[in-house]
Amino acid sequence: MTRIYPHIIVAKFGGTSVADFDAMSRSATLVLADKNVRLVVLSASAGVTNLLVGLASGLESSLRLDKIETLRALQYNIISRLKQPEAVSQQIDHLLDNISRLAEIAVDSRSAALCDELVSHGELMSSLLFVEVLREQGVETQWFDARKVIRTDDTFGCAAPAINAIADLSEKHLRPRIEQALVVTQGFIGSDTAEQTTTLGRGGSDYTASLLAEALQASRVDIWTDVAGIYTTDPRIVAQAKRIDNISFSEASEMATFGAKVLHPATLLPAIRKNIPVFVGASNDPSAGGTLVCRDVPEPARYRALAVRRQQTLLKLSSINAQPTHRFLAEIFGILSRHDIATDLVTISEKSIALILNATSSTSGEADMLPATLLSELSPHCHVEIESGLALVSLIGNALSQATAVCKEVFAELEKHPVRMICHGASSHTLCFLLPAEFADSAVKALHRGLLE
Repeated sequence: MTRIYPHIIVAKFGGTSVADFDAMSRSATLVLADKNVRLVVLSASAGVTNLLVGLASGLESSLRLDKIETLRALQYNIISRLKQPEAVSQQIDHLLDNISRLAEIAVDSRSAALCDELVSHGELMSSLLFVEVLREQGVETQWFDARKVIRTDDTFGCAAPAINAIADLSEKHLRPRIEQALVVTQGFIGSDTAEQTTTLGRGGSDYTASLLAEALQASRVDIWTDVAGIYTTDPRIVAQAKRIDNISFSEASEMATFGAKVLHPATLLPAIRKNIPVFVGASNDPSAGGTLVCRDVPEPARYRALAVRRQQTLLKLSSINAQPTHRFLAEIFGILSRHDIATDLVTISEKSIALILNATSSTSGEADMLPATLLSELSPHCHVEIESGLALVSLIGNALSQATAVCKEVFAELEKHPVRMICHGASSHTLCFLLPAEFADSAVKALHRGLLE
């Protein structure tokens, strides 16, 4: 009998939450604890995506075979714990054979499209295995291929979703299923209009969950990971970091954009559009509580949190022609746009532009590799300097661009750090500093101690 669920919850589980059989079993218990959880979105098991990205780089035979055997062992460590391993082993073997075939092609023909096709297998395998874990607990469960509804453009490695198409396809293909059974699908992956596999960028499973929640008009998104919520900074850097029980969409979005690993940077965009609360908790310790991200938070703090984004590249462009600044800027940004070079922080003087390039957003992790064609097109217009090995430290808060004494308080804590670039004022929630990577952790510790403890 069809049952209508007016309060759908979309639950997403990260790689550590589906790392092995025990982790999957804990996650299954969480799913079954709330009857409103109707759609489960999974990452690949921990470590699998990195192995697949390595295979997509075109490894020589012995290294390639070693990684494939490691992948096989990870899958069969889970399969061997199932009561009926034969229910899924043939499907997993087929996917492993396909991985091997694609990895061999990558030796002679690397491409972003091939990389997306290859890495998609991590989520396909974890979701198939999780379905069997749920079924063995007596739950009617359906496996669903996310590529049927997550429609994107063809920017392989970091594809942009087609919001309206996702809504239409989800209503057609997903809603009838979630009213019949619990549905398990994949995060991170989608398809373009030619039905080629695409990915939403590293960590994109959170984004998938939020996009599907928006399409289905869900009442909440639960993000289950290995930490009990969002903290004032990474506890691995600062032991005194504290959990933030309630945080606004705008604060959490800035944290994600500027390096906090708990959420994918784009996760909150669909949630904001439909005002869908997002809960973040630890699947290995759900009783520890977590963080609720929502539209409004009473009495927001001036200084809320610190985030770090590593693998940053500074691109400095100085005009070599006598032309008005506005024409120079138009030429430079036109060139960058034609080469799909994404920049999110920029400073400008009369004849120079400094831009920060982020190498952590794409599936391959090679966003900082500037193509020779770009450099040759820039050279007639400007002198180009490239500086890598940098990290971006961001202070997140509220009304920072309007409050007094912010710069005095912040720079007092950074007086021993060589700040390469500052971005302040464009956002009232963020003050950013670019530093050599080796100074990032000490800067975070100093700022946390002086402003957040």
